Amino acid sequence: MTCRAVLRGLVEEEEMGILDWFRNRTAQFDAERVSDETVRWAVDRAIELTNPRLKLLPDHHKRLAPAVETMIAFLRTQIPALPAVRMLSQSAWSADPALRAFFVAPADVALPLGHADNLRALFDSSPELDEAYLVLGMAFAEQRVFGMALHGNVVQRDVAQTSVSFSDHRTRICDRDEALLRRAIGVQLFEYLVGHALAEIGEERSERQELQGSRSLIRARLRLLQQHGPGLGSMFGEAPAARSEQARLEAELLENERQLEAIGGGESTLEAELECLQNVLAKPQACLLIEPAHLRLSPMNVVLEPGSSEPAAEVDFAVATLSGTPPMRRAFIIARVARSELPPPQQINFADASRYL
Repeated sequence: MTCRAVLRGLVEEEEMGILDWFRNRTAQFDAERVSDETVRWAVDRAIELTNPRLKLLPDHHKRLAPAVETMIAFLRTQIPALPAVRMLSQSAWSADPALRAFFVAPADVALPLGHADNLRALFDSSPELDEAYLVLGMAFAEQRVFGMALHGNVVQRDVAQTSVSFSDHRTRICDRDEALLRRAIGVQLFEYLVGHALAEIGEERSERQELQGSRSLIRARLRLLQQHGPGLGSMFGEAPAARSEQARLEAELLENERQLEAIGGGESTLEAELECLQNVLAKPQACLLIEPAHLRLSPMNVVLEPGSSEPAAEVDFAVATLSGTPPMRRAFIIARVARSELPPPQQINFADASRYL
């Protein structure tokens, strides 16, 4: 399982796309209005994705609702960290210092849009739509370098500096307007948290399966050892198994049974899964964090100090940190893009392809 997905979307998001498990879901998640309807929807969705059998537990909704409310309250604190909308176009590149920091050249702006299948599908299904809103996620790297710096009128060499770079531009989350897009981001963040809980539950399920498989093997080998002792084993000329070997396998079997009992089974397994889901949703800050970022950058994407006299551009974006497997850190912006900026669909050149057959 995984996002590959704010993130398989923001990031997928990764990819933080950041988690498209509900093919036909509606974006009803509203992090700014914690209504009973929102809580009920979130509880039902979390159970639907994790394990529908959790509905068999008594008071499952009542027990999960407080954790969901905590999660929603946390997401509300993340809303201010979302960056302001900026126009995403090749023509805006020269006038927008942020786009110049994110993309090396104006033509690079069209590359992620050309691979944005969700955006293309949105425009195709809405002929009346002239523009759409999207989340553009980017890999964000910082590197310590040595270069030249201007202090007053003096140029200093071999000055320790921090250089930043943006790459792997992707966009998977999009919608008709900004409000719907922000709600979609809330859904993606929520789904990421549920996915994190599901990953932990999956690890426990795998452990149970391994223990059950180990128990079967131990029991089978123990039977063979017992059969190759006095009785049929002697008839076929097999030497009786050493009692110490039987005792060792019996001890392993008992330990295996103890571990299975500790994990629990049946209703206890469902209880453990519900508790895992509660713990993750009640502590969302342990799984994800969105932080605003503001940098003063030179034309070469070198971070400049406030007192620097070099030409600088103020660049704003946000950074999403996800603690999944593997952990992920992605920069992103919210952008508005015109239909005319979408490159035409790529066509397969069958003549060129035939050369490789």
